[in-house]
Amino acid sequence: MKRGKKYIKSIKNYDSTQSYNLNEGIEQVKKLSYSSFPGTLEVHIDINIPKDRDPKSIKGAYSLPHSTGKSKVKIAVFCPPDMESIAKKAGADIVGIDKLTKDINAGKINFDIAIATPSVMPSIAVLGKELGPKGLMPNPKNGTVTEDIASAVKEYKGGKQTFTCDEGGVIHMNAGKLDMSTEDLIENIHACITTVEGVLNKGYSQLIDSLHIAPTMGASVKINYSRE
Repeated sequence: MKRGKKYIKSIKNYDSTQSYNLNEGIEQVKKLSYSSFPGTLEVHIDINIPKDRDPKSIKGAYSLPHSTGKSKVKIAVFCPPDMESIAKKAGADIVGIDKLTKDINAGKINFDIAIATPSVMPSIAVLGKELGPKGLMPNPKNGTVTEDIASAVKEYKGGKQTFTCDEGGVIHMNAGKLDMSTEDLIENIHACITTVEGVLNKGYSQLIDSLHIAPTMGASVKINYSRE
């Protein structure tokens, strides 16, 4: 891959073969970031995939202890007509099975999160081909299939995020903005790791091959992870 001048300049004095502890690693990522805006701290977790699991089935949701504030995600809610007003009041951007189904079938998917009540799941199962590959199909594992749609909408608007595992066995998560304190970012990374451990019911040493963190724009840093 051909790299730009800014990237090449940012890694001039960087040793990519070195592993860092979390404190050092975050400080290194902040130096490596060359975006003109406060980039996101990305966490890339290379996991040992259980033999009985399809990587794409590994997914979940997490909230960070130190949030970056209200999320700008656009939320769609599939629910019965009598619950539409509840969803709208909670902050949902698009509500209504018929309209959503029509738009999705026409290739118009203009939302980031889809939430549904259990009762409507059989009706929207046919949308799996369109929503599934994009990671947008409502799923109980990440709290997007629920009777309490108001709480779910508020949580995702408040910064709750979803994650999935790619075919190569890597989970990609966001742990905050680079203008946050290193201490807060460390706690956010711990939260990310704890979430993944809970999803797979395994500890870090059994679960993870390697851990890298990176800025939105810039080189990644290998982490020698420890909770201490």
